[in-house]
Amino acid sequence: MERPSKRVRISSDSRNGSTTPLTSLHRAISPPLPRGCSEATDGKLTSSPGSTARSAQLINSPVQLTHIRDLPDGNNVDAVRLRDILGDPMIRECWQFNYLFDVDFLMSQFDEDVRSLVKVKVVHGSWRREDTNRIRLEEACSRYPNVEPIVAYMPEPFGTHHSKMMILLRHDDLAQVIIHTANMIHMDWTNMTQAAWLSPLLPLQKASSTGSQTDSKIGSGARFKRDLLAYLKAYGPKKTGPLVEQLDGYDFSSIRAALIASVPSKRHASDSSSEEDTLWGWPALKDLMSQIPIQQKNTTKKPHIVIQISSVATLGQTNKWLKDVFFKALTPTPSPQPTTYSIIFPTPDEIRRSLNGYNSGGSIHMKTQSAAQQKQLHYMRPDLCKWAGDTLPPGQCIDLSDDDPPKREAGRARAAPHIKTYIRFADSDMKTIDWAMVSSANLSTQAWGAATNASGEVRICSWEIGVVVWPELFRDAGCGDTASASASESRGEGKSSALDALMVPCFRRDRPVLSEGAETASVVVGFRMPYDLPLTPYGVGDEPWCATASHVVPDWRGEIWIV
Repeated sequence: MERPSKRVRISSDSRNGSTTPLTSLHRAISPPLPRGCSEATDGKLTSSPGSTARSAQLINSPVQLTHIRDLPDGNNVDAVRLRDILGDPMIRECWQFNYLFDVDFLMSQFDEDVRSLVKVKVVHGSWRREDTNRIRLEEACSRYPNVEPIVAYMPEPFGTHHSKMMILLRHDDLAQVIIHTANMIHMDWTNMTQAAWLSPLLPLQKASSTGSQTDSKIGSGARFKRDLLAYLKAYGPKKTGPLVEQLDGYDFSSIRAALIASVPSKRHASDSSSEEDTLWGWPALKDLMSQIPIQQKNTTKKPHIVIQISSVATLGQTNKWLKDVFFKALTPTPSPQPTTYSIIFPTPDEIRRSLNGYNSGGSIHMKTQSAAQQKQLHYMRPDLCKWAGDTLPPGQCIDLSDDDPPKREAGRARAAPHIKTYIRFADSDMKTIDWAMVSSANLSTQAWGAATNASGEVRICSWEIGVVVWPELFRDAGCGDTASASASESRGEGKSSALDALMVPCFRRDRPVLSEGAETASVVVGFRMPYDLPLTPYGVGDEPWCATASHVVPDWRGEIWIV
């Protein structure tokens, strides 16, 4: 899915070194540790400047963008480097789950004084012994006595081990979970747009807190722990058993997020989630979305779900899976107004003008050459939007009227997208967010699961993992340890109003800004946007980038793409 093309005539990036400084080793991301409501929490939870009737609490985005090497500092505010995550000398054990690995690059990110002491586990999906990737990976691991490669269980021939996650265990008895979108290679952590969700530092569980760890409320730390351990157990006790045993002793109660994952499996879609059962793929997504409280008092608002991915697989010649399976999983409960769907995918021009030019295109895939692929493109085209959205075909010009909304720039237009985000905006203005997801999963039946077969079974081929956040999870942040509000309270049926918490898109920084209509909220949570708003739909002459087709128009570096 993301394997770079082997038949490409472009110049290689000569800047393979990494000299990024260590800047934020202990930055709590999702959410800040609970403190007094009026106390500032390292810039994460503060009183809103200029508010009068009510002082809203501002909470920085629970998801960060990664640092882009060739962009100016103003575009990298609050961005995270891999060295920021792995450079802490307190790390004693590191589990790396990913699709592609450069072991030498990975090891260079640890603190040099402890690099040879950290126990590093590299979990990959190259199960064939003759696979070139496996041979290269095992040879690289053999150069480091403290690095152990682990082959994930891969029963499906068309599946991949696509999950991107780190689990860190520390000498101070703290643990951390990082779920992100980047391969463990140099290019993905330099000039490609990526995202990372970092959990708070998790302490060991106290005996007195055992009861709180059994609460399975969606979005709670206990539910997150249950689902994460279920995911890890799917690898088998010989693979991840030691990690499961260790993580079971940690307290996850400070986490405010829901885990959404896929494991290779065949399961009936009618199976429901229970105390001891975790769903996978689109059935899990459908179950989760049915439980997220969404304010629907204003029946005039038309929700807008934006799917932004770096790969689109074969979905079929009709839109049955996309519309009847996946879109319905994203919107299991009908809204008063029909939901609009958009799919962001870059065009060849956007790849040509990206920081790495055509070199970025080896990680971005949509096939459009065969008749079947053209049929798929035909039904997807009305939903397709550009990544950067700042170019037009020759002979056309931008027509800006007084009614056009101002451009909100994310500062990532030139950094090609390897990130995957799924966001439901509350209305067409895209000023508030009902929920947001960051995942390793692209738009494919292998990742999310095929449609149910004749026996009602859903087949999932790949390993994927992501997190979902929504505003109500943070309503009590800083004022206690409650991880999630009940749906009845959030709809105004209990002691709290749904307007107590809002999530708003953030641009060029993680800190939210109060906008019109947010004055009544007591908590405003930001979500760092990787793309500009409003969106730019594909024009008549626009086509999606296709890595398996030749592109003879030179990129900005003068290179061409030949396959």
